[in-house]
Amino acid sequence: MLPSSRSEMIKYAIRDVTVPASKLEREGVELIKLNIGDPNKFDFETPGHILDALCDSARNGDMGYTPSEGFEELKESILKYEKSKNGLDITTDELIVTNGVSEGISMLFGSMLEKNDNVFLPDPSYSSYDSYAKFYGADALSYPTVEEEDWVCDTDSLRKGINEKTKCVVLINPNNPTGAMMPKSTVKEIVDICGENDIFLISDEIYDRLTFDEKFYSPLSCAKDVPVVLFNGFSKLYLVPGWRVGYMGFHDPDGKLKNIMEAVKKMSRIRICPNAPCQLACIAALKGPQGHVKTLVDKLHKRRDFAYKRINEIDGLETRKPQGAFYIFPKITHPAWNDDKKFVLDVMKNAHVLFVHGSGFSANAGKMHFRSVILPPIETMEEAFSKVEAYMGSVKA
Repeated sequence: MLPSSRSEMIKYAIRDVTVPASKLEREGVELIKLNIGDPNKFDFETPGHILDALCDSARNGDMGYTPSEGFEELKESILKYEKSKNGLDITTDELIVTNGVSEGISMLFGSMLEKNDNVFLPDPSYSSYDSYAKFYGADALSYPTVEEEDWVCDTDSLRKGINEKTKCVVLINPNNPTGAMMPKSTVKEIVDICGENDIFLISDEIYDRLTFDEKFYSPLSCAKDVPVVLFNGFSKLYLVPGWRVGYMGFHDPDGKLKNIMEAVKKMSRIRICPNAPCQLACIAALKGPQGHVKTLVDKLHKRRDFAYKRINEIDGLETRKPQGAFYIFPKITHPAWNDDKKFVLDVMKNAHVLFVHGSGFSANAGKMHFRSVILPPIETMEEAFSKVEAYMGSVKA
């Protein structure tokens, strides 16, 4: 028996590298894992009042099925929150709660893409967009970002690349895997390009409040009559990645996305509903104390500064400074390697540090790069990068 041909297209480098890593661990090797963006695996803890709300909802709440599109109270809380940030002005009928942003990507692409359609993704970008587009028979095209300019999007190339089969443009800001944050002028230009071509924009803002030196600017602040589908969620900011609670909102002033939105709602019914107790606890997350956010960002800021300085001290590596999220995307310049996946596997086997190969995010811009999280305490990162430095120094070209 054979799997479907569409399933052969699915790749998820972030977790694919855990397969050989698990084999090493079964042999007794202890790895420093810098591959997955999970704050809770390090010294970040879910705020107590959110955990208390989860326990209360499990004990006292209705543990039956919820509405397919999510609890109304949660959707109202999300809209109040989003309006205060970026002026998103939609109704709860235009908001759908998802089991994480990844499920939202799958539902949206499954509702809008036909064979030979295409979507434009930043290069590099979070691999779920590429995999889901291909899974539904479409082409995942890319618009370049310029590494020398801190991975800012090349809007001229995007404008030239769009064609009659293009359905939408994806903006991941701050970006995963580079940690780049687009300046206001670039965001506005991407919105204008979508308007000029009568297509819509997907704005993935899951890291929108995890920024360092610059201010985040959402396309929703300037979209006006350009339709935008917003993706966001609770995993990163509220330190609950395992809960899988995200959401998608449709900014659609002229009703161009109405049929696609209705199709997404049909898909939300097929999956039944989001997690009931976690939805209720996320209401408390939005309404409760927010003091943990500053602590989270302050710690990440210091760790970003350390990782940027330390990686650039290693012969054979160089990196740009990320402005948001919790990733850094170094370039491999050591002459001993001409394959980034081999570099990652060699480092795993010999230095016992686990990264994700850059080509897992892009065959072009990701080539000869790797992604590391900047989540661990500085002492842990120092140990990891020192092991990498020692190993690279022992390898001759």
